[in-house]
Amino acid sequence: MKKFFIVPSILSANFSNLGDEIKNVIKYGADLIHFDVMDNNYVPNLTFGPVVLKSLKKSGIKFDTDVHLMTNTVDTLIPVFAKEKVKFITFHPESSIHIDKTISLIKSFGCKAGLAINPSTSLNCLEYTINRLDLILIMSVNPGFGKQKFLTYVLKKIEKVRNLIDKNNLNIILEVDGGIKKDNISDLLKAGANSFVIGSEIFCSRSYKNIISEIREIIDKYFI
Repeated sequence: MKKFFIVPSILSANFSNLGDEIKNVIKYGADLIHFDVMDNNYVPNLTFGPVVLKSLKKSGIKFDTDVHLMTNTVDTLIPVFAKEKVKFITFHPESSIHIDKTISLIKSFGCKAGLAINPSTSLNCLEYTINRLDLILIMSVNPGFGKQKFLTYVLKKIEKVRNLIDKNNLNIILEVDGGIKKDNISDLLKAGANSFVIGSEIFCSRSYKNIISEIREIIDKYFI
């Protein structure tokens, strides 16, 4: 059985209580914390940068970080985030002048490299990069804001990427981000995803413990 990841996106968290928000979702079974970095340039929104992550780490909270760079300056940001010992750094092909060099830069710091693909972005960018990737992130909404509706046509793209991974016998995490809820987890599993970035469905729920348990149960039942 593949390893499946529940990855809360703190874009939907309560920023005034961010440390405790992260502690709680980790306590109740989250596998990674998704850190959405937006520069109000590549996407029309501005979120947080390495200083926030450094502060959280310095406070003593222990968690693995899945950094998603939605910025136009990925090569300058990568070293700064890598110093915080993050697990994954993922970038968009449109934001790199030289994709292969950016992947090499991420790996030079001992981090795992991911490539993020927007709903309308061609999969051609994977042709010469997939053998070097640790994670492929399929965006199921257009990046920039939380609480968007899942774009169902992206399911076909997930299937294509899963087939590509399996055809080449690669150990790559296939992650999906955007509009993920309990109601569509099964569709994503069927399409071949094994990592789920979930924002409002978790952070807007009454009980982090209950919602994460319910999501985990859906995943487990799928393979009975």
